[in-house]
Amino acid sequence: MAPANPAIVLEGVTRTFKSGSLVTTALKNLSIKIRPGIVTGLIGPDGAGKTTFMRLCAGLLRPDKGSVTVLGTDVARSTLQVQLKIGYMPQRFALYEDLTVQENMDLYADLQGVPVNVRKERFAQLLDMAGMAPFTSRLAGRLSGGMKQKLGLICTLVRAPSLLLLDEPTVGVDPVSRRELWAIVYRLVEHEKMSVLLSTAYLDEAERCTEVALLHNGELLGQGPPDAFSKEVQGRAWTVTGFRQEKRRGLQIMLSDLPWVVDALILGQSIRLVTAPGMHAPSLVAKTVPESKWGKLVVESVPPRFEDCFIARLKGSRKDEEISRDIRLEHPIQVDADREIIVVRDLKRRFGDFYAVNGINFSVRQGEVFGLLGANGAGKTTTFRMLCGLLPISDGTCLVAGKDLRKAGSEARRRIGYMAQKFSLYGEISVRQNLNFFSSVYGLKGRHRRIQIEWAMDTFELHQYASTKAHLLPLGFKQRLALAAALMHEPSILFLDEPTSGVDPLARREFWRHINNLVRQGVTVLVTTHFMEEAEYCDRLVIMAGGKVLAEGTPEELKAKCPSGETGEITMEDAFIYLLEQMENRV
Repeated sequence: MAPANPAIVLEGVTRTFKSGSLVTTALKNLSIKIRPGIVTGLIGPDGAGKTTFMRLCAGLLRPDKGSVTVLGTDVARSTLQVQLKIGYMPQRFALYEDLTVQENMDLYADLQGVPVNVRKERFAQLLDMAGMAPFTSRLAGRLSGGMKQKLGLICTLVRAPSLLLLDEPTVGVDPVSRRELWAIVYRLVEHEKMSVLLSTAYLDEAERCTEVALLHNGELLGQGPPDAFSKEVQGRAWTVTGFRQEKRRGLQIMLSDLPWVVDALILGQSIRLVTAPGMHAPSLVAKTVPESKWGKLVVESVPPRFEDCFIARLKGSRKDEEISRDIRLEHPIQVDADREIIVVRDLKRRFGDFYAVNGINFSVRQGEVFGLLGANGAGKTTTFRMLCGLLPISDGTCLVAGKDLRKAGSEARRRIGYMAQKFSLYGEISVRQNLNFFSSVYGLKGRHRRIQIEWAMDTFELHQYASTKAHLLPLGFKQRLALAAALMHEPSILFLDEPTSGVDPLARREFWRHINNLVRQGVTVLVTTHFMEEAEYCDRLVIMAGGKVLAEGTPEELKAKCPSGETGEITMEDAFIYLLEQMENRV
């Protein structure tokens, strides 16, 4: 049998964007073929060119140079013909929140010219596949984040396409919703023989793809089955155990600075290493890591992961974004590990008759990293906003740094640094102007204010971008600026709301290096995240569901509640999903 024609072919494609005098090259002379009838993952960090790739294939952009062929048709010459054969779900799919689920489906069926006589059967099929049949009369604005994503996918599929383009469909959704979306995608491939191109910044999702194309800075780093990439670092992946747990952050930073270490990552009670080629970690650790300081370390070889290869390939390739220097606070905090610096008792938040948070209890000790996790709609964001003083408390008690938020909220907020989920600084003013503004918001004046601004510019190596508008910064530097602004007044408590959503793995590691250094200097950190590997960085965490606390403990204690992982190794994602399923079974 002759091989099927490729679903997508790009030949020598270059696409640039201009903003004033700034020219950004999104794709650089890119040539690639995407096989039909499989799930291909377009893998890469923000800024890699994934969205530009998708929009070119959908006929929404034209290349500056080169050609794009989709399902055998030249997109530039026959754009409408291509668009009739494909489904495209962009990152921010436009649902109409004041319409019901059914009304949204009807609207998109009208827009896509789906005959009325075939809609009932098609809608029933899609609703059943997505588990959305009970919710057809619910307003789209009342759906959780994961359900909105599934409705967006349904609306994309009301007319069955031959090729489905999904641009980061799982960003910002919880692990349960991510698994459900992947199950839907594979049912489409299996039952409707659809070709799927799915982009993602989550590298663990590469393992779910039949084939992956790895993009970075608009160039193709490689293409093939995920395990072909993993095999490149065979024999270079290790776990380190046996250290004193209170020393894990310092040990991870020390190991990551060794010249023969490519990557060092905290995973619960272990540290995962990726070494340079030919480096034997057990003997090298024995020589370079003193037992008297860190404990008797045990180093064992483990199977490599796709992310190990990604990090190994990218290390040293980003000359423009070198790791910024470690944060040093002028006034490190003396930690009392027994002091409860955040105390939550019977906390409630009501919206009309609905309780988004309904009587939760937990406490955070000084100097620890505490995680607040939950599925979309669990109430964690509402809780987070109450703890930051951004949302009034309906009932209950919340003490932050010894101050009652209901009585002395302004005093408590002076002890807090806050880094929002979305880049929330002022995009139209420069880096230095942002720092000037936020230093004044935090009450810094005169010489102290000037000193802190220079400290931020030096520590986060922002001088080269001092006059650059914030919205034009590379994503990694946007993140640096947001963290710098949150730390201007040297807060004792740092709130991080989905701090690394969508950023590349190197920027994520740099960010957590900063956080670990702050914790070592006495700062208490409260973090929300959907990225389960980040939960491993936490000393303790709470999982919320339905506005209540479902489980609390260390990552290891929560994983111990789960009978088995998907591959024999229990992960935080396994534990998260297991605990939620147990709750649903009890309801």
